Amino acid sequence: MNIKNKKGASIIEAIVLIFVFAMAMTVLTAFLINTYRAYSFNFQQVAAINEGRRSIETMVKEIREATFGDDGSYPIVEAGDDHFIFFSDIDQDAAVERVRYFLDGADFKKGIVKPTGDPPQYVLSNETISVLSAYVRNSSSTPVFRYYNGDWPQDTVNNPLPTLTRLSDTKLMHVFLKINVDPSRPPDDFDLESDTQIRNLKTNL
Repeated sequence: MNIKNKKGASIIEAIVLIFVFAMAMTVLTAFLINTYRAYSFNFQQVAAINEGRRSIETMVKEIREATFGDDGSYPIVEAGDDHFIFFSDIDQDAAVERVRYFLDGADFKKGIVKPTGDPPQYVLSNETISVLSAYVRNSSSTPVFRYYNGDWPQDTVNNPLPTLTRLSDTKLMHVFLKINVDPSRPPDDFDLESDTQIRNLKTNL
């Protein structure tokens, strides 16, 4: 009788141990999965921020050197809230490229058209487009581009410039990207911004 009880107890103990082990493994697995997800998210967030930072650094440098196109076009082609088209020799090859920075959904992109022919012309169908930064969360209330005349910051009445005067009056620009891999979870949006003056359009030399 005692032998049977010991066998029964051993079976029950084994079942309890297996249950406890299974529960411990479940908890450990869940912890590891959550840790991996958190690490993966943080890695994505850092990578997205670094991409955005590099995008702004490149963009500011190219906008600063905006100049007349090889076909004689004015340095600024279009100046929108979420897109900016201009001419600049971005690769230092003595040929001036037509450059387009624009927001497409959550992707911030760059389009380049090189001049061709003699006399030179810019064939828009030859534009090459690349994604510079993903997870961009700018909205209508947080435009990528703001434009200012040469009297900024003293002139607070006419700045930032309205749409109609941007092409003729822009001398300074503010660029801004709001980055967030997943807005539904912390951390909050990460803001990247910088100012640049278009050297070839300066009037206060």
